[in-house]
Amino acid sequence: MTENIFMLISCIFFMLLVAFISYMKTRNRINNSDGYFLAGRSLTGGFIAGALLLTNLSAEQLIGLNGQAYGANMSNMAWEVTAAFSVIILALLLLPRYLSGAFSTLPEFLGERFDQGVRRYVVVLFMLGYVFVTIPSVLYSGALAVLQLFNIPDLFGITYEQSVWAMVWTVGLIGAAYAIFGGLRAVAVSDTLNGIGLLIVGLIVPILGFIELGGGNLLQGMETMAVTEPEKLNAIGSSEDAVPIGTVFSGMIMMNSFYWATNQYVIQRTLGAKNLAEGQKGVLFSGFYKMLVPLFMMVPG
Repeated sequence: MTENIFMLISCIFFMLLVAFISYMKTRNRINNSDGYFLAGRSLTGGFIAGALLLTNLSAEQLIGLNGQAYGANMSNMAWEVTAAFSVIILALLLLPRYLSGAFSTLPEFLGERFDQGVRRYVVVLFMLGYVFVTIPSVLYSGALAVLQLFNIPDLFGITYEQSVWAMVWTVGLIGAAYAIFGGLRAVAVSDTLNGIGLLIVGLIVPILGFIELGGGNLLQGMETMAVTEPEKLNAIGSSEDAVPIGTVFSGMIMMNSFYWATNQYVIQRTLGAKNLAEGQKGVLFSGFYKMLVPLFMMVPG
């Protein structure tokens, strides 16, 4: 119980620290709609990369990818590594068009490229997808992660169902607070800080796991994993795996290209770029980070 309370206090402290730094970085910076929705078009590459990384990586991936690696093998890493190809398309082909037109949203771009009917159709599709697919899965998986990490039912003496609802509302309200009160710049700053924490902790977890597996020896732990069940490290999916290798060169690249290059939820961060060069740097940095994701979101599993 004491350990759970300590972890909870340390997490609250980190969140308050991120909130304070985000507030200081955005104070008196929001004076128009561009300042709120596009961070005044002043985001540099580092903030864009951090925002893209945290926009993409959330609890459903942390739980899902490790669970898939534990239950099968590393073939699901295809979702992560093929994203690097998609962000190159965004950086070199599409982002110059988005920024040259000073668009605020992707539907606005599509409205100018085609017509207002297409714009309204895409807005409806995006909203339905966010409301019924993206947001519920993120909130639920995030709630489960927090609930089990801190053992919320025992810590507060409530039922499992009550704990899930409490965590859903807590995670949702904290996430909404950054965007509502600080706009895109606050989201970018907080995501970057959280991204740094994610990378540090994400690298520590497999290192500690290998040390534990090797009885105190890091290299021995790595050898144990490689020798004991080498099939777990297989990244070439067969027809029986969730991601057969053939899909990598067909539908997966198309799906990743939609997500990384034409999804409003993602590209909003890039539309706030200070200039094209900073936007491209941020996008390409995020692609590099995606190549590291299997290390701390699949190897532990």
